Amino acid sequence: MSTKKHQTQKAIDFNVLEQIQPDAAGIDVGASELYVCVPLGRDEQQIKSFSTFTVDLHHLADWLKSCRIKTVAMESTGIYWIPLYDILEKRGFEVYLVNAHHLKNVSGRKTDISDCQWLYQLHTYGLLRNSFHPAEEIRAVRALARHRDMLIRYRSSHIQHMQKLWS
Repeated sequence: MSTKKHQTQKAIDFNVLEQIQPDAAGIDVGASELYVCVPLGRDEQQIKSFSTFTVDLHHLADWLKSCRIKTVAMESTGIYWIPLYDILEKRGFEVYLVNAHHLKNVSGRKTDISDCQWLYQLHTYGLLRNSFHPAEEIRAVRALARHRDMLIRYRSSHIQHMQKLWS
């Protein structure tokens, strides 16, 4: 028989996650409504919903400022995130644009409210990866280049329309 000594190992503490970003918020972006989750004690309501009109997006940014939020995480859902991203960025928030595919693998999240809470929780622990979003000047040049490319692609069909009218 082997006479191995049993070594006593210290138990691993798996409850080591600490909040890296305590001034964080999570936003679930939808076509007609946004759900925002902030830390407990920052407002009477931890979760609020906002409409997607521009004035409501400004109210959302004001509310986040009043809650002393510095960083925000939101999903990149379609094109609905763009106006909110621009407003929050101009107001001085650090905005994390998170790929929705990285979050959808978690089961049990079925509602918009639970989505914003999940985004908030992951963001406070620093577990979200920010997507690349170029500076505003580069976005303007990219939009201009894409518009030029579209005009060049459609020029032949427009020329054919004019030729059809003259013949």
